[in-house]
Amino acid sequence: MKISVLTPTYNRSNLLDNLYKSLIENLNYGVEIEWLIMNDGSTDNTEEKIEKKEVKKENKKKEIKFEKPVEGKILKEFAKENLVFSNTLNEWTTHSGIDISADKTTIVKSAYEGTVEAIKNDPRYGLTVIIAHQDGYKTIYSNLLTAEFVAEGEKISTGQTIGTVGNTATFEIADESHLHFEILKDNNQVDPTIYIKY
Repeated sequence: MKISVLTPTYNRSNLLDNLYKSLIENLNYGVEIEWLIMNDGSTDNTEEKIEKKEVKKENKKKEIKFEKPVEGKILKEFAKENLVFSNTLNEWTTHSGIDISADKTTIVKSAYEGTVEAIKNDPRYGLTVIIAHQDGYKTIYSNLLTAEFVAEGEKISTGQTIGTVGNTATFEIADESHLHFEILKDNNQVDPTIYIKY
């Protein structure tokens, strides 16, 4: 949208300043304002363009809404400051994500759109896919059986298949079949249940 403002040549500096301030206060972003000076000393009503300013459109970031990577109940809660008992290690330990019950070979889906940052074999949590999202978020999917559905550097959409549930996490080998799932914000683990309701 463009608005043209016609102003006389006399006292034009103050008029331009006042009009510009008034329009900026009352118009939405994305409006292009074109200032014109009216040459009131002539008979042909000649208009001289003297200034053109554009108010930049505000870029609104898309709100992140994570979805469930698999359906199932939570077997082990997030425990960054507290401790949970590990059946595999036979001791109390922290837990950087949540374990979601799911049968072996269950399809695992991306919780949100992003880019596959890494596919690796983690010595503790087995076959793992890491997806980077906007605003410093990452999601981590571990204890996978397969991950051949995606490749590193690939851009993926919310709900896209990224792998299947397995039993590759050596630190959780004694637990029933599940997906180990983490959410990171600026490389710090956060409780996934803050963003996803199970």
